[in-house]
Amino acid sequence: MTIQNKVVVITGASSGIGKETATLLAAKGAKLVLAARRESMLAPLAASLTAKYDTEIIYQKTDVTQLADVKALIDSTITKFGRIDVLFNNAGLMPVSMLRDGKVDEWEAMIDINLKGALYGIKYALPIMEQQKSGHIITTDSVAGHFTGEGSSVYSATKYAMRAVMEGLRVEEVGKGIKSTLISPGHAQTELAAKISDPKLREAVLKSEAETGLSANDVANAVVYAIETPANVGINEVILRSIDQRDY
Repeated sequence: MTIQNKVVVITGASSGIGKETATLLAAKGAKLVLAARRESMLAPLAASLTAKYDTEIIYQKTDVTQLADVKALIDSTITKFGRIDVLFNNAGLMPVSMLRDGKVDEWEAMIDINLKGALYGIKYALPIMEQQKSGHIITTDSVAGHFTGEGSSVYSATKYAMRAVMEGLRVEEVGKGIKSTLISPGHAQTELAAKISDPKLREAVLKSEAETGLSANDVANAVVYAIETPANVGINEVILRSIDQRDY
């Protein structure tokens, strides 16, 4: 089955990697369900892609930290398209900070979005994929899931955790036609760094992204590559960095 006519649900679709992935998939004829908290950005994206490409696209305001929102998203997908071929858990947050600063609200937000939000998506999409005897769950991770840098302790913890979840998913679904893929970019030019509250860390991350960061389109191409593989091939993890990135 090619990408054309595959039903793909994308969280965090309003900008960055999610938006670029949606654009690439729409060009290949995928049927898309775009989800994010910012409905004001989803609506024009869906309209522009529908006008440009011959495919069906719907969108739904979704907060992945809310179980009811994620259920409603999956229910809407089934109501409209009758199946889910790919769930791209892409919503994420990266307010890195030093542990000594004790920014509990930011820690909890990362755990809720990066970890629990992806688990909620798996909870509702996986049973449907098992019934179909096919499906693909993709999650945006990070090289921070392989290395813990200064200020990234809690962020890295959520990314290490998702590596465990996705490997568990792979093992549990062997023989059921379900693929699992973890996309782990290095420095990437997205909106995440702009929300870092520590001025020093924010400046450092933004500088690294500007100098050695991948574009959101670079990462989106890796997602599309994983989706395009034959049915018997599972790309379990993709780690990608700019060739100019020196550190982790």
